[in-house]
Amino acid sequence: MFHEGHERPVLGNIKYYQGIRAAVSRVKDRGQKALVLDIGTGTGLLSMMAVTAGADFCYAIEVFKPMADAAVKIVEKNGFSDKIKVINKHSTEVTVGPDGDMPCRANILITELFDTELIGEGALPSYEHAHRHLVQENCEAVPHRATIYAQLVESRKMWSWNKLFPIHVQTSCGEQVIIPPLELERCPGAPSVYDIQLNQVSPADFTALSDVLPMFSVDFSKQVSSSAACHSRKFEPLASGRAQVVLSWWDIEMDPEGTIKCTMAPFWAHSDPGELQWRDHWMQCVYFLPEEESVVQGSALCLLAHHDDYCVWYSLQSTSPKKNGEVPSVRPVCDCQAHLLWNRPRFGEINDQDRTDQYVQALRTVLKPHGACLCVSDGSLLAMLAHHLGADQVLDTIFCLFPEASSGVGVFTVESSAASHRLMKKIFKANHLEDKITIIEKRPELLTSADLEGKKVSLLLGEPFFTTSLLPWHNLYFWYVRTAVDQHLEPGAVVMPQAASLHAVVVEFRDLWRIRSPCGDCEGFDVHIMDDMIKHALDFRESKEAEPHPLWEYPCRSLSDPQQILTFDFRQPVPLQPVRAEGSIELRRPGRSHGAVLWMEYHLTPDSTISTGLLEPAEDKGDCCWNPHCKQAVYFFSTTLDPRVPLGDPQTVNYTVEFHPHTGDVTMDFSLSDALDGGH
Repeated sequence: MFHEGHERPVLGNIKYYQGIRAAVSRVKDRGQKALVLDIGTGTGLLSMMAVTAGADFCYAIEVFKPMADAAVKIVEKNGFSDKIKVINKHSTEVTVGPDGDMPCRANILITELFDTELIGEGALPSYEHAHRHLVQENCEAVPHRATIYAQLVESRKMWSWNKLFPIHVQTSCGEQVIIPPLELERCPGAPSVYDIQLNQVSPADFTALSDVLPMFSVDFSKQVSSSAACHSRKFEPLASGRAQVVLSWWDIEMDPEGTIKCTMAPFWAHSDPGELQWRDHWMQCVYFLPEEESVVQGSALCLLAHHDDYCVWYSLQSTSPKKNGEVPSVRPVCDCQAHLLWNRPRFGEINDQDRTDQYVQALRTVLKPHGACLCVSDGSLLAMLAHHLGADQVLDTIFCLFPEASSGVGVFTVESSAASHRLMKKIFKANHLEDKITIIEKRPELLTSADLEGKKVSLLLGEPFFTTSLLPWHNLYFWYVRTAVDQHLEPGAVVMPQAASLHAVVVEFRDLWRIRSPCGDCEGFDVHIMDDMIKHALDFRESKEAEPHPLWEYPCRSLSDPQQILTFDFRQPVPLQPVRAEGSIELRRPGRSHGAVLWMEYHLTPDSTISTGLLEPAEDKGDCCWNPHCKQAVYFFSTTLDPRVPLGDPQTVNYTVEFHPHTGDVTMDFSLSDALDGGH
């Protein structure tokens, strides 16, 4: 179970409590003892609810030992040790019998085994095993039933997260178009779900082609199967268009009558918008069809939901599948390499035509009529842009050995993985550039003059983007590459971007603060021990570290103006000594100072800057517009935030930030004004 205060919000706790009370009552009304099996107990909260509701005994299973140890202490502190037994095992290892973990089978099954996709954490195999070995036939289950819903939509924005669009390049000789290889267009994409905060996607960004369709249900009170299955739902399209994306979510009914329900539906499909709650573990799903298909309003189609024991995927067909199960249920797998190299935000970034145009404009000012151009990024199209804009030599760095590369061609490239090598080779070939761009498969520090055909590099290019980067400053790897190839740069060589800067702003989150908020007392039960465990872990490792979050999904208000913290001059090699900055950020708006957001800005030229964070100045109220293709870094000011307690309005936030050249890491410390916030 996850941290109840965060992942299963208050409303979810209340629904669970109501469902548990009802289940215990049904068992008691039959004159039976209420014996509860709680799989994935976490803090033991649901077991304590069950005992309070009248259960005779609970077996609380928790496989993660630190969590199980905490559950034992929490159960004891709340006075339930005589009614709750915490079992530190995986549920499939639990034994039943006189000498077993449980003397007999339970007649009430309580679980919280769900993720955004419902079944992605192994709920189906766990339920299947529990019904076969741990609970009585036709036991009570809380939740009782789950139903998965889907809605077919057309959305160029979301489709851009899955396919490579044609990219237009304006040159002096007219428009050039970079086209995707046919293999990319036909590829079904990555098999994994894209889970996002769908409430942050504007309805203007998609067109609904179907009503919300109930695709299939799972009754948890009966034997559950984890075998692969396919479920079909016939519908008539609401509009004509291009079927591209399936939006999906689920709800759970806590009781057989369905009167106690908890839904993950986004706002436009929610039955009671007043109960709409923020969640960071149970979100919504975006699935991509294997290929887009034309649909005609009024012409009936079938949407198919397939699943195996851990994954769900969708397909579309014109007629209903036969009942004998002839529809294949093989999970789609990427065979084009692009979905292995580029994640969904990266697809969106590459498809951002405005961003491409900005690089094109910058390239026009730095390209030279003669000389070599070396491009360093993972799976980047910059080499192609430079070629179309007239570079005589483009060396795009791909870190592997490409023996087929012939000498004497005009463009060279270097990539960091075999997957990116294969992908870029396909893209070059589709655009008839395989003889124009040569791939050098070496790490940049191993480049020799012979690799560059004896030429000096006049232009070093980077986005910068590297697939291994998690935090914004990890892409400073470009600076290390620039340092490694310094000997191959001609005097006066241009580096683009020429510099980068680290920026920060102090914010108040609408909801994201909850992931660092303590549980305290949860539904009347004291779970402070859990809070202490988390605080100790954070103090030990993470309290001085930032963590990556895609903030377009997590609205916040800026309480300060954005401030430049550190600068990095790519025209010079990486310095030997740390780069350190100390200062303060003045707060200009009232609010709760939850943390600082940090991001990088890349200065392509003196007149052109690409931001990975704020895209425009904050509005009067401080609402922020974040780059949707990048994760920003969030440094939380405290591990004990509580929305019920005003935090005060400090006038300044003091900071110390340091870049360590030997490790490439950035460390930081922020502190609020003690005089105004009581030392928070």
